[in-house]
Amino acid sequence: MMRHPAILIACAGSALAVASPSFAQAAEDYVRKAGAGDLYEKQSSQLVLKTTKNPDLRNFAQMMVSDHSKSTADVKAAAMKSGLKPKPPMLDADKKEMIARLTESTGQQRDAMYVTQQRTAHAEALALHQGYAQSGGKALLKAAAAKIVPVVQHHAEMLDKMKM
Repeated sequence: MMRHPAILIACAGSALAVASPSFAQAAEDYVRKAGAGDLYEKQSSQLVLKTTKNPDLRNFAQMMVSDHSKSTADVKAAAMKSGLKPKPPMLDADKKEMIARLTESTGQQRDAMYVTQQRTAHAEALALHQGYAQSGGKALLKAAAAKIVPVVQHHAEMLDKMKM
């Protein structure tokens, strides 16, 4: 049976059209999750900055606000240049619960809970950014994710060394 080249081209074009929304959806999911993670990092760190007496933790929390503000801006810029319209970051249910537990705690208990939560959040962020950097569908977002990975790795290393 001989196939007509025009039919094959039409079928290939249809396959690409079907695949494109999944790349866009994956990019939108990445942007949403990255924004939610950064928002959690900033809010939790600002909360701890109000009460901690630990200078190392204070320095770390200040770095979280700065670094995660930058990564939010970098991902948003890459998303916009990729044709996406990112919504303002929102916390997911898990991150809202983490903030609530942190808000309810005080003193050294809050400091220790913050470090524990940061370890979890940074492990999630690292997996998210590494995953998109390796297999994401939008080149500019892949580049942004790749640029964020070593920053998140550095944060995770700092948390591993933090004494509580």
